[in-house]
Amino acid sequence: MNRSKAREILMKAVFQMDARGSKDKSLLNNLLEEGKCDNKSREFIIMNFHLITVNLDEIDRKIDEGAEKWDSKRMPKADLAIVRVAVGEACYGDTPKAVAINEAVKLVKKYDVDNAAAQYINGVLGSYVKCREQ
Repeated sequence: MNRSKAREILMKAVFQMDARGSKDKSLLNNLLEEGKCDNKSREFIIMNFHLITVNLDEIDRKIDEGAEKWDSKRMPKADLAIVRVAVGEACYGDTPKAVAINEAVKLVKKYDVDNAAAQYINGVLGSYVKCREQ
């Protein structure tokens, strides 16, 4: 399984966590089984899911900082899950920021019907990266 597919499973887990209002790892285990993950992908997903859930409040604060005049609570849930994965990977994982942004935009394009969100997500994440570099 490639890293992009692993991120997609991670995004689905973060989305379900938010939709269910629970950080229960059983939903993650179900997605891992359905996705038929190899050990390396499984480790990547589990590690990043843990990093995201532990740092969720800080991740959302960072998203709000990058989303000028917009609140993460108002974002569509799929877009929010994608951005949480990108910020989580870039801030708490070992993924380079540019890779996290690029992968997030690819995921948004896959799940957004009219591709309107891709530009917005790219801008939010780009603003965040600029803030981090200063």
